[in-house]
Amino acid sequence: MGPPMQKAALPCLSLILLIWSQGPGVQGQGFQFGPCRVEGVVLQELWQAFWAMKDIVQAQDNIMNVRLLRREVLQNVSDAESCYLVRALLNFYLNTVFKNYHKKATELRILKSFSTLANNFIVILSKLQPSQENEMFSIRESARRRFLLFQRAFKKLDKEAAQIKAFGEVDFLLTWMQRFYQL
Repeated sequence: MGPPMQKAALPCLSLILLIWSQGPGVQGQGFQFGPCRVEGVVLQELWQAFWAMKDIVQAQDNIMNVRLLRREVLQNVSDAESCYLVRALLNFYLNTVFKNYHKKATELRILKSFSTLANNFIVILSKLQPSQENEMFSIRESARRRFLLFQRAFKKLDKEAAQIKAFGEVDFLLTWMQRFYQL
């Protein structure tokens, strides 16, 4: 499958996943990030996709003394703040980490799990609609400060090392997101 086919595959998979997620059987399951409800995403599928590639991805990470998704980023996040923070993190993962890791995922033969995770992140992101009201400004700013801690740590590393580190930390992100998951 050449580069044009690869570029076309992700949007097609995203559309299929979005349509599938609207089907019966998954309604009622979902995330409640403060005021933002995301239905149709099965957390177990996210974990299975990550577990299928965890050892391969984390073996690539040679920087053991740095953590991008530190306690200051993910701990004590209010429900209201969670919608803004998860939106910023998923946007970053999709546009910076996953977008640039696609070729590596193909080389490592983890493309199926990689695509499952990326497509589910796209579905979650597409359903997040945080409020833009003025009274939410302080909450948005707090989430933004947390995200900037993550982003600054990412930018301090070499580009490839940062992508590997961030991808290897998806388990930290999923563990945090699990707090907002409801059956």
